[in-house]
Amino acid sequence: MRPSRVLERVLGTPARERRISLLWAVPGVALALAAAAALVVLIVSASSAHTDPIDAAHQPSITEGATNRMALRDGWVLVRDPTDQGVRLGYPRGTFAGGTISVPHVANATPITGPAGIRNFYGSIAWYRTKFTVPADGLYSLRFESVNHRAAVWLDGKPLGIPHVGTYLPFEYHFRTTAGPHNLVLRADWRDPNGQSVAGYHRTWFNFGGINGEVTLRPLGLSDLVNPTLATTLAPASDGSASAVVTVGVEVHNYSSARTITATGTLGNGDGSVDLNFDPVTVDPGKMAVVQTRVTIDNPSLWSPQHPKLYDLDLKVGDETEYRAKVGLREIRSENGRLMLNGAPVALRGASIQEDIRGSGDALTPTEQDTLITELKDLGANATRSQHPLDVGLLERLDQAGILVWQGIGPVDSPGYWSSNTPTLERRAEKRARITVRQAQTHPSIIAWNLANEVAGNGHTGGQIPYIQHMAQWIHTNDPGRLVALDIWGPHPPKIAGPTYDDIDAIGETNYLGWYESPLVPQPVLVEKIRQRLDALHQTFPEKVLIVSEFGAEANYLNPNPVPGSYSFQSKLLTTHISTYRTLPYLSGMLVWDLRDFAVSPAFAGGSIRHAVAHISLVRGLNQKGLISYEGVKKDSFTAVKNAFAALAAGG
Repeated sequence: MRPSRVLERVLGTPARERRISLLWAVPGVALALAAAAALVVLIVSASSAHTDPIDAAHQPSITEGATNRMALRDGWVLVRDPTDQGVRLGYPRGTFAGGTISVPHVANATPITGPAGIRNFYGSIAWYRTKFTVPADGLYSLRFESVNHRAAVWLDGKPLGIPHVGTYLPFEYHFRTTAGPHNLVLRADWRDPNGQSVAGYHRTWFNFGGINGEVTLRPLGLSDLVNPTLATTLAPASDGSASAVVTVGVEVHNYSSARTITATGTLGNGDGSVDLNFDPVTVDPGKMAVVQTRVTIDNPSLWSPQHPKLYDLDLKVGDETEYRAKVGLREIRSENGRLMLNGAPVALRGASIQEDIRGSGDALTPTEQDTLITELKDLGANATRSQHPLDVGLLERLDQAGILVWQGIGPVDSPGYWSSNTPTLERRAEKRARITVRQAQTHPSIIAWNLANEVAGNGHTGGQIPYIQHMAQWIHTNDPGRLVALDIWGPHPPKIAGPTYDDIDAIGETNYLGWYESPLVPQPVLVEKIRQRLDALHQTFPEKVLIVSEFGAEANYLNPNPVPGSYSFQSKLLTTHISTYRTLPYLSGMLVWDLRDFAVSPAFAGGSIRHAVAHISLVRGLNQKGLISYEGVKKDSFTAVKNAFAALAAGG
């Protein structure tokens, strides 16, 4: 295979910023290890968007996207390379021996605690290989939803574009190749989490490494449709009912000579559909243009937690390319500091999620994603929160379940800290945030883009403030159908809101009163402290949506009831917070931290709670604030919160 050219497309990067990349230089290659290669035979055609039906084994678990995608899921071979000898041993040729696995896959899901967990956390290198067969010469696209942390890719022993950096960030390569079988190799390098933080990729969870997202292959026609957008506003119809004004946009990419391209589409459900007619657009070779159209749907089936109705979005360019997705029509806005969904106030209740299941790390299977949804529904949650961009397959499930998402994007730092503190790192932070917005913009479950984790005061002048200001303005322009949010570090809120918050619509407050702060005060005192804290924040931000985005306490079996760290203490603290929050009319929601225990740095031992409660017993390397243990067992607090949420729902 001699690819004539390789084009790396980092999703979310405008086409005018794309470039034909030079092949990445690699050190000299020694003789490869002899091994039988895993074979994945894919029947794909580069001549048309319309191909034979994809067999079940190769159906992507993520349903949205180009219709001719095939998942490279099974038959991968994995070998670990802790001493970084793979290139010297010829691993890029794809002939190394190893164990057979399927992707998504985390190479270091265990151990997570103790000395072995510490070594595991600090990272390693793993090589993955597979084979696929294409029946025709042509242009193809290879897409990775996520790899942690550095990914280098080879096709038939040749580097495929430039290496990618950063987990939870989709990327893909476009390449020309010939008919027949081909070797695909990926090297995942997740060493040095401290160095990752310095480079702007700080995390507050375990350093899981590997191909932790889906991998798909597809042929490319003469054009492509990328990054669709959808925004809904409600308007009164002529008969007095509501109508939905829906604006649909998409990037039209041209892989042929300069020409005029016309995109078409439909938007519908079981009750019928409407045509989407886009104006023809002239596109130069290798370039793209954005097209938009607007339609009005009378008596729409609106998406909400109570009725998560989804429409089928189908976009095409003749027989060249086709894109499908499930979307929801709903209007999100702020009105006098209240969160409004489809014209009515909505109050969030739920728990945050971390993509971490014991034994899988953050490479969740569809079944494990279903487990998270089932647990949220059982809790009575109508909302959740994530600090990092969620897998698109999980977002699809949240859409279907009617669970609202307070979605973190961009860098994730420890409370009050900001690691992207140079102009280069600040630009990198903005790029990461834009990629996430573009990737997930059609999902109705996402109601707010949260730009930063636990901002102190008015933010850091070194990069954080311009990042927040630039991204808030960009989102308001490019995704006006959602709120722009910031999470505030509870003990250090701004006394007077500065320019950092000028373009922010919603505030999430981290409230650990009763745990990190004043863990041993009597309940009446705690209630008053919670009320005073939020009253003060409301006075600072009277016109912004206000929620408590994080509250809770660690709990495990090592601490006897009712001392801090015990199951009963956690239950009582959570229900005290919930019962207090429900009395505050300006509050638009509350999200427990966290649905499940999850792995963090093995050095984490509970934080500052140890200073206030000297004899507390916590497991190093685990955040145990979950309502469900790392083993998947519901704690007493799960039932306590479930009952408290049921009372909230019953009381409106």
